[in-house]
This record gives sequence, C-alpha cells and structure tokens, in this order.
Amino acid sequence: MAALSLPYQVVAAVALAVIGVLACVHLSMVFLHVAPSNTLTKQHGEAVDGWVYPEFEQNWKLFAPNPLQQNIAVQARAEIAADDGTRRTTGWIDLSAQDTEAIRGSLLPSHVDQNELRRAFDFYLNSHTDDFRPNGLRGRLSENYLRRIVMLRLDRERLGGEVEKIQLRSETRAVQSPSWSGERTSTDPRHRDLPWWSVTAADLPAGAKNDDRTEAGR
Repeated sequence: MAALSLPYQVVAAVALAVIGVLACVHLSMVFLHVAPSNTLTKQHGEAVDGWVYPEFEQNWKLFAPNPLQQNIAVQARAEIAADDGTRRTTGWIDLSAQDTEAIRGSLLPSHVDQNELRRAFDFYLNSHTDDFRPNGLRGRLSENYLRRIVMLRLDRERLGGEVEKIQLRSETRAVQSPSWSGERTSTDPRHRDLPWWSVTAADLPAGAKNDDRTEAGR
C-alpha cells in the first residue's frame, strides 16, 4: 500500500473496506441461517433466505447424530408420440446422475446443479399426501415446478418424438457400510413411482413450439 500513489491507495482502501463489509454481512447471514430460531430470524427471515439460497445453503445432515445413510435418485420416463403416429415409452432416465456428472471434477460446482431437482422433488413429496394428493396451493405449485424442471431436462434428450406424458420415481439405495464396521447393509434399490402426468403447454421449456398441443388435450 505504501508504495502506491495516493489515488491508488484510496482505491485500494475502499476496495478492502467493501470486501470487509461484504465478508461480515455474509458471515452474519450464514450464522443467522444455521442458528436456532430467534428474534432476528423471525423479523428478517426472508432477507436471510434471499441471501443464502441457493448458492450458500448449509446442510447439517452430513454430521452426527443423524448423518444421511441413503442415496436417493430421481428418475423419469416419458410417453413419446413419434412422427409416424406410433407411441412408445422410454426407459428410465436418471436425472440425478446427470446432476452428479455436471459437478464431478468442477472446481466451482453449482448449488443449482446439486440442489434444484432434489429440492423440487422434496418440495413435491412434503406438500402431498402418501397417495399424491396435493395439500392446498403449495402442493399444486410444487407439481407445476417439478414438471417444468423435468421437461427442461427431457428437452435435452433426443427422444425421437413429442413428449405427451411423463412419470417420475425415486430410487433409494442404502449407503454401503464400511468394511471395518462388520455391519451388513443391503444396497438393493427401492423404488417409489409417482403417477403419470399429461404434458401441457405450460410444462414446456420457454420458447418451445408445439402448435398441436393444447392445455386440455393431453
């Protein structure tokens, strides 16, 4: 700093001050996010969540006493109408595996890639009954949100036709116990199938063109 001219010293001092303020604000927001409910979080919870999500989310399930012991993947398949008029059902496409591949080896992995699909699927399950009936407006919103995410993913695939229906399922596998533990854990997959959903124009990715599909037709 001393070797710099006065104008550069002023610029450097201002830059350091701004960085220091941002660091203090960030640490304060993260602290409030992970802290137990208190007066500040009750009054300013939306501001804290707006700062933290999605890039700075903290998840303490990694740690004891209840670390995650399962790998849960979200998979989708589609009913396709081909140009020749035939219909077929695709195999299951592992959407969670696509997310894993997107962040593997990345020096700056995106929280959106890691969490968008997973959180949308959790949002759907938590706002529906066990037989997939929506619990009010949040349930309907969660389904619309999940459908659009899935259609964005399927839009990247070469499925050979128009997607008319989609179905999701979760595949749950227990994490293999370490060799030194002596425990025996079955890693066989368990599946939970969601209902088939008819695709409407509202589910299509932005800019997609489909003049033949109507909101009520499928």
